[in-house]
Amino acid sequence: MNQDSQTSIVKSFSQADFDSFARLSGDDNPIHVDPEFSARSRFGRTVAHGLLLCSVLRGLIETLVPGGRLADQSVIFPAPTFAGEPMRFAVTVTGSGQGEGRAEIDCDLEVMRVADGVVTCHGHARVQR
Repeated sequence: MNQDSQTSIVKSFSQADFDSFARLSGDDNPIHVDPEFSARSRFGRTVAHGLLLCSVLRGLIETLVPGGRLADQSVIFPAPTFAGEPMRFAVTVTGSGQGEGRAEIDCDLEVMRVADGVVTCHGHARVQR
């Protein structure tokens, strides 16, 4: 594993994706699943579940650290992710070391709107193998 290894994908979610994630997770907050409610919110439309974004990022981590165990993750959501907008999901390995008798890999995480470059999620993860 090279420090500064990176992987990314561009993905768009649909309202049906938000609805499916709500059914699977039990998080049916109207900000995610009710377009009429969301139209009256500060966002103006439905937004993605934060953990839906984190799930895609976790899948990318797996491509860089196959079989790795997610030991720690910290993310913030400075802007909303909307349905129908292409988003760039990226994971970058920033370092590695030893911890608790296992190899540890540090990763930076980012989700960015392709259209305007606004970051909607960023953070850090530590993976053990």
